[in-house]
Amino acid sequence: MRIVVAPQEFKGTLTAAEATAAIAEGAQRAAPDAEIEPVPLSDGGPGLVEAILASRPGRLMRNAVQDPLGRPVDAAWGLLDDGTAVIDMAAASGLTLLREEERDASVTSTYGVGQLIRAALDAGSRRIIVGVGGSATNDGGAGMSAAVGARFLDADGRELPPGGAALTCLERIDVSGLDPRLSDAHVVAATDVRNPLCGLEGASIVYGPQKGATLEIARTLDAALRRYGEIVERDLDVPVLDVPGTGAAGGLGAGLIAFLGAQIRSGFEIVAEVSGLRERLRGADLLLTGEGRLDRQTAYGKTVARAAAMAREEGVAVLVVAGSLGEGWEDVRALVDGVEVAGAGRPEEAVAAATERVVAAWRATS
Repeated sequence: MRIVVAPQEFKGTLTAAEATAAIAEGAQRAAPDAEIEPVPLSDGGPGLVEAILASRPGRLMRNAVQDPLGRPVDAAWGLLDDGTAVIDMAAASGLTLLREEERDASVTSTYGVGQLIRAALDAGSRRIIVGVGGSATNDGGAGMSAAVGARFLDADGRELPPGGAALTCLERIDVSGLDPRLSDAHVVAATDVRNPLCGLEGASIVYGPQKGATLEIARTLDAALRRYGEIVERDLDVPVLDVPGTGAAGGLGAGLIAFLGAQIRSGFEIVAEVSGLRERLRGADLLLTGEGRLDRQTAYGKTVARAAAMAREEGVAVLVVAGSLGEGWEDVRALVDGVEVAGAGRPEEAVAAATERVVAAWRATS
């Protein structure tokens, strides 16, 4: 028997690699003679570097950059042996870097992401994958762009302070100092978020509240991003206002497109392609996948559902291990052969025990 183990992170509990190891342990207990193939997955959010380095030769790099509030933080990124750089924006500008009382989407900045991009250029990389998710920011990628040489000016020609709220005063963008190495770089923004930059489905209204914004502040930030988008389109002649995915990570998707010429691609597809997920599923008997919380959204294009659909196309059975169940999780149940919830206790052991139960049950009935 051959089992492919391909979960994403259990948010706030286990990284994708840790979840993969725990699920593999449980599977081996239930099927001691099985061949286990670990393939950690990511949707472009936190864990992208880890997932890609688990499947491709490369090394973990570290640089001191600014966190969302401008403080120093040691951020890791990946440099593959083929020269490709892989960056998790959350390593520099992520929500987990701030205490709850520090969350303020009006002033947080993506400047540290731009510093990581500069570090990748310094390392000789000209193909850069940026995982766009898990942000504490709502600045449209202005901070990232400033770190690579763009200037954002008010009506008096003064540079704007960091943060999304300041973009309300944006009058002009100067890209004359943009790092010239970017002209030779191919940048991919990896995300499975399809939100536009502005509006009711945009970055500020949908994601602002989890970053510390009240509804009133979220509306102000939405207006600021609209102003930013209009000036970007006028001064750079790059459409960003109505492009799906530009609202990812507080509008970082828009900044990557506008200033780095980035292409937005599905994070799941990038990881699946790099890891050879389909090829590994071909001829396998079982896919074990999972995430921290299964709910209705899981069934609509999230990593677990997409991995399950790929397995189904290859005629492979699918079992899911989850940390918890949310409203509408039954929509996922209809797509797979079994679901098991990890119980209380140490996360690694709880996930391993849940895997052992669901694999044993499946083997007994298949």
